[in-house]
Amino acid sequence: MRRAVITGIGAVTAIGIGVEELWAGVRRGQSAIRLISRFDPTPFRSHLGAEVDDFDPMVYTDARALRRLDRFAQFAVAAASLALDDAGLDRSRVNPARAGVSLGSALGGIAYGEDCHREYLVHGARSIPTALALSVYGGAGGAQIAIEFGLRGPSLANASSCASGAVAIGDALHAIRAGDADLMLAGGCEVPLAPLTFGAFSVIKAMSTHNHDPAGACRPFDADRDGFVMAEGSAVLVVEEEGAAQRRGARIYAELAGFGRSNDAYHMTAPRPSGDDAARAVCLALRDAGVEPDAVGYVNAHATGTPLGDAAESRALTHVLGSRVPAIPVSSTKALYGHALGASGAIEAAITALALHHGILPGSANLNRRDPDCSLTILSEEASEHVDVALTTSFGFGGINAALVLRAAS
Repeated sequence: MRRAVITGIGAVTAIGIGVEELWAGVRRGQSAIRLISRFDPTPFRSHLGAEVDDFDPMVYTDARALRRLDRFAQFAVAAASLALDDAGLDRSRVNPARAGVSLGSALGGIAYGEDCHREYLVHGARSIPTALALSVYGGAGGAQIAIEFGLRGPSLANASSCASGAVAIGDALHAIRAGDADLMLAGGCEVPLAPLTFGAFSVIKAMSTHNHDPAGACRPFDADRDGFVMAEGSAVLVVEEEGAAQRRGARIYAELAGFGRSNDAYHMTAPRPSGDDAARAVCLALRDAGVEPDAVGYVNAHATGTPLGDAAESRALTHVLGSRVPAIPVSSTKALYGHALGASGAIEAAITALALHHGILPGSANLNRRDPDCSLTILSEEASEHVDVALTTSFGFGGINAALVLRAAS
């Protein structure tokens, strides 16, 4: 069976842009969450977000291309460009027919759509930009990556809620294994910080209202957690067929070894309390990787800081890992950069690959009072530890569950 490896990482996040800044932000352990400045959040219960500062799209594309790219597509193209550079690829030597894109997003260019609608209400039909129809759909980011870099292989898109980024990476793994491509740019992108979109999540009481303490608001697995903090961001991985990567002498962060998915079929926002179906996705990923639960040495958890979600995930992981739960370190890194919805699974796959590569497991910020219902061994601080097999989980609205297994490079 053809094997897939991760050779490049590109990221646009609130804690850093590019792989080095992302990893430095994780190790620094300081939250980038703050009161939103993009718009006035005071009409809503939550006033918090994780915004990406100092992003200059002209670094990653030219002025002509920029005219067709909204912020969502800009993030996607930037993360892909950073990933290709990090992989050390000579782009002129990449066979475009054997290289593809797999990108997930829950909401696509919805923020740009909101901006255009405000203009329409003031200025009428003549204000509608020609780029609008080509920007708001979920597949726009991946399509723009393919155009920007001339990739003519598989072009895959999904809108699997907050599991989108992980599903996209899993789909890329399948494309490599099936022989449909030798290289895939895979990940997720989300730019949801716009008033109507933000308000929609606020009215269903999904987001934290710790407005008095922005940096401490996102509290995965903490007894005082009260919801997630919305973020924007993107992460793209270069996923290559192992033999091709080895022949060009590529630096390999980790092997992308397994993928599993399932659905709770239970509720649009609440997870199945038992965590049984989330556990099944994890089991499928482990089986796909050909490893037993006993081999798992670290879990980067989805845990967003919602009361129901973190508890269900704890039950799911306990079900899979069994008696070894006390020995397996678990952390959630969202307290640093927020929950970037469909991009989160890709950001966390990148962090998991970096953890394996560097032998450093990130801690969970804001873990002040452990929830007794979350029986996992949560790292409150980073730990230096070599791990052979790591697991990263992603769960989305609608009960969508996804899990990825990464193996340390040999």
